[in-house]
Amino acid sequence: MRYLPKSPADREAMLKAIGVRSIDDLFSPIPAEYRLTRDLNIPRQMAESEIVDWFKQRAKENGDGYTSFLGAGAYFHYRPVVIDALVQRGEFLTSYTPYQAEFAQGTLQAIFEFQTMISELTGMDLANASMYDGSTGAAEAVMMAARITGKRGAVMARSLHPEYREVLGTYATHQEIPLKTVAFTDSGRLNLKELEKAMGDNTACVLIQSPNFFGTVEDVEAIAEIAHKRGALLIVSIAEAVSLGIVEPPRPADIVAMEAQSFGVPMGFGGPYCGVLATKEKFVRQMPGRLAGQTVDKKGKRGFVLTLATREQHIRREKATSNICTNQALVALMVNIFMTVYGKVGLKELAKQNLAKTAYAADHFGKHAQVRFSGARFNEFVVETSEDPYAINSRLLGHKIVGGLPLKKFYPELGNAALWCCTELTTRSMIDTAVGLVAESERSVRGMKEAEEVAL
Repeated sequence: MRYLPKSPADREAMLKAIGVRSIDDLFSPIPAEYRLTRDLNIPRQMAESEIVDWFKQRAKENGDGYTSFLGAGAYFHYRPVVIDALVQRGEFLTSYTPYQAEFAQGTLQAIFEFQTMISELTGMDLANASMYDGSTGAAEAVMMAARITGKRGAVMARSLHPEYREVLGTYATHQEIPLKTVAFTDSGRLNLKELEKAMGDNTACVLIQSPNFFGTVEDVEAIAEIAHKRGALLIVSIAEAVSLGIVEPPRPADIVAMEAQSFGVPMGFGGPYCGVLATKEKFVRQMPGRLAGQTVDKKGKRGFVLTLATREQHIRREKATSNICTNQALVALMVNIFMTVYGKVGLKELAKQNLAKTAYAADHFGKHAQVRFSGARFNEFVVETSEDPYAINSRLLGHKIVGGLPLKKFYPELGNAALWCCTELTTRSMIDTAVGLVAESERSVRGMKEAEEVAL
């Protein structure tokens, strides 16, 4: 009965219970011209064996064994098998929101430990019980800054993930928060002179990403100084959580919004992911979502409870900080397990592997094409080619390689540039193959130009 609708006998009993004799009688109040009198135009029903076979055929259409150089907010890292083994336990997989502490100690403890590790990782005093994802976390952080400062304006870096900027634009429109965008320099970093000009007396916050969308590490301390001088808060968004294994945590920031997908969360066609929001203790009352805390019961035994829940589900709507009515508890548990398995030393080693492979790739791509932006980077870099990157990517697919993300859609001024990403799962042989195909493309374009010049 997992997939089958109610039997005729079931339907007859239901109709009898509500006092009608047939389905037609049930729908008789609806005018005849609005009722469908034919069968639905859909394929016939399938037996379970046919459904299983259909999915097997669709699975064969997916690419298997491909190397991906895509990053841009979703990263292909190794997931320890213990993650799925633990999150599929019934206690976690089917648990509901932990309103009643006496029934939810395991879930509350997992959330508390998640908050603790995230705080240590980001250099902040505390973190909440997670958000939907990195983009909504950044937008919620901007609204939080507006509540704290009593100001309405926000300044964001153009090197912030373009889709994060779109999400923030939607939030800001309905919150009546005017947004200003500051350009990046040739190094790929935020233009500090433009930032100073963009700041005003009504600026609540500055929102940057570090490493930014191009993989470049921003000067967080210098940006914080400019923001604080004008009475604004600094929000640092982090799309690649693994970077914190080696990049200095953004301690000068007031709020950190992060996407933790890299920590053991499968890419899953875009979600669900795990957003993070961490901040200084003095701002805790304006933090959205909820906070799990540690306490002791009347017998002195350690226990866990929800200590802060500033959501409209818990308090009067006009006093709520957010309408986010859940957290990604199960996904956050994946992040929790990942951080526990790797530990501080393991995370640092993982980050070093990402950094080393990216340095190797960027160096070899740079021998044949232009590697844009000179600033310090983590595991992403921008390559500008003579040929359209879409054409190059098409040929790469023949070698079971998914190439970099073409940037023309988001940054038209960068022309034939693409964002490439290397992680610990990117092999040296695949990097060499991709570099070889890009080199071949550059030689081909150069040869065509020379032929045209000779013809002229």
